Amino acid sequence: MSDSTQVLGAPVVRREGRDKVTGTARYAAEHTSPDCLYGWIVPATVPTGRVTAIRTADALAVPGVHTVLTHDNAPRLEETDDPILAVLQGDRVPHRGWPVALVLAESLESARAGASAVYVEYTTTGHDVILTGDHPGLYTPEEANGGHPGLRERGDAMRAFEAAPVRIDATYTLHGLHNHPMEPHASTARWADGHLTVHDSSQGSTAVRNSLATALGLDRDRITVVSEHVGGGFGSKGTPRPQSVLAAMAARHTGRTVQLALPRRYMAAIVGHRAPTLQRVRLGADRDGVLSSVSHEIATQTSRIKEFVEQAAVPARVMYASPHSRTEHRVAALDVPSPSWMRAPGEASGMYALESAMDELACALGIDPVELRLRNEPPAEPDSGRPFSSRNLAACLTEGAGRFGWNDRDPRPAVREDGPWLLGTGVASATYPVLVSKAAASAQAAPDGSYRVRVNATDIGTGARTVLAQIAASVLGTDPENVQVDIGSSDLPTASVAGGSSGTASWGSAVHKAATALVRRLAEHTGPLPPDGVAVTADTGEETAQESPYARHAFGAHFAEVAVDSLTGEVRVRRLLGVYAAGRILNSRTARSQFIGGMVMGLGMALTEGSTMDPAFGDFTESDLASYHVPSCADVPDIQAHWIDEDDPHLNPMGSKGIGEIGIVGTAAAIGNAVRHATGARLRELPLTPDKLLPYLP
Repeated sequence: MSDSTQVLGAPVVRREGRDKVTGTARYAAEHTSPDCLYGWIVPATVPTGRVTAIRTADALAVPGVHTVLTHDNAPRLEETDDPILAVLQGDRVPHRGWPVALVLAESLESARAGASAVYVEYTTTGHDVILTGDHPGLYTPEEANGGHPGLRERGDAMRAFEAAPVRIDATYTLHGLHNHPMEPHASTARWADGHLTVHDSSQGSTAVRNSLATALGLDRDRITVVSEHVGGGFGSKGTPRPQSVLAAMAARHTGRTVQLALPRRYMAAIVGHRAPTLQRVRLGADRDGVLSSVSHEIATQTSRIKEFVEQAAVPARVMYASPHSRTEHRVAALDVPSPSWMRAPGEASGMYALESAMDELACALGIDPVELRLRNEPPAEPDSGRPFSSRNLAACLTEGAGRFGWNDRDPRPAVREDGPWLLGTGVASATYPVLVSKAAASAQAAPDGSYRVRVNATDIGTGARTVLAQIAASVLGTDPENVQVDIGSSDLPTASVAGGSSGTASWGSAVHKAATALVRRLAEHTGPLPPDGVAVTADTGEETAQESPYARHAFGAHFAEVAVDSLTGEVRVRRLLGVYAAGRILNSRTARSQFIGGMVMGLGMALTEGSTMDPAFGDFTESDLASYHVPSCADVPDIQAHWIDEDDPHLNPMGSKGIGEIGIVGTAAAIGNAVRHATGARLRELPLTPDKLLPYLP
């Protein structure tokens, strides 16, 4: 029997790791068959307008080309639950890169050649693709992403700001960002005896199945979607994407298996992105640094296809005590691809601006930035008034400062040098909400003493299989290796997507409940188990339907040391350290990996990643990994992730909080604050590339 206190938290090695490094793990584009056709999208080449004619004869003449689907001959879809899935259904071009045709061929090479031979004529209209702070189309939406009110006010923030003896009024600019998972979006679809099976690179195969059922007009039990191994997502695979619909349509139309994998350069326009934001933060405080007013107003963009509002002002409703607050989102619908989730949507963008402004306030007051944050700790969640289930931000800041050597820091800017390098350090706080969704799971005991857990979780590289086995083993009193875990198929008990740092909490709660029920069932059982064992199924619908009386959030503190080349403006991060309060850590090995991965992504957000919109052509100019620069191994310095022991009984049976996203939240601000400390120059636009820094260097 296993000691459950040792099973949870143990650094158990990820059980699918060997399959991945040896190449035996099969991804969505690796489920081909001898009759497989390969698809290649023809993207629109105009910013907006309509297709007036498509000539496919030259494409069909390419050897190996089987079919070309356009809006004239593609199967008709029912009304989709997401407008971005209504592909090849009309002649409208809502943005550049929108699919206007699909070429199917016997080989990928033939499909690509055929796509280049398709000739499309358009009528175009004037397009509007550039977000500005005074854009005439800006409006305040009722809700931002996640169901948050578009506008919230407490007291009179503007009057309190004007009356404050110390004020910060600054605008921060964040350009579009792209998820760029290692595995591009792909689907392989086949029909057999009226049943559709789709292998899809998705963060939730149940959601894909449901969307396909709606679009194709099928009963859900006639569709199986499998997402057994997924090579990353970072939110871009959190909702169904057009390639799954196109593959299913094409398979139905041709009667053949169809595989469609998006070229990376098409992903910027098709699979979502983090929307650019213009964020104005106004902080009013007394001379001791106690906040009297917090105002965070953002302008962002959405597409004309659907409304998606990056909830960047929401973190300011959580972080710091202030009697007066105003947080508002404004959005303009432009002729651009639809933005969507990207790791820590809202928090990553909003906390960059808020934590930069807090650093500016600390500098204006001459107060240590860590101390300033401690002076503004709220007794309860500021906007809702609900008590925190646990809030250990102060402990993260204090422990992080000790581990980092923060207290030895000279607060004066631009005084530390190492040859041509200017050195500086910075700090920022982080927060992420505790989210949980309904899930179901089954647990089975076999006659040989082994166990099997079944739940439609998705492992996007986070180690879900491993931690779910640990959760089950802790309840069943066995070793995790004695628990088989089945995930990644819509035929399994229904579960939520891998998103919002909610996967382990949602799936794990269902697994914990099913395993607990199995323990009771086995205790009541007499004699040997039947040949097929004993199984129980449980869901968490009752638990998740109850609104918690507590404000539930994870918190963290980020510390950064940077070196800025005084001759070239190059910024190198020398050290990153994060300390987190994220409930009970269920696997120390995979948790550390998640925290560090988020910090690396935040490093890219701060220094290298940025996407600009071409005003003439209406598309993102950085559409591949040669121009959109993600951090490489050479960019990743000494990175440390730590956590504090946090016992929070108001979360779930495991006492855990999400850890997948909080690592990115404060990293960019900490690096930006460190660059200011190194150079004395306060830059308010990411990424901090050399061209932006050079004018401010000696």
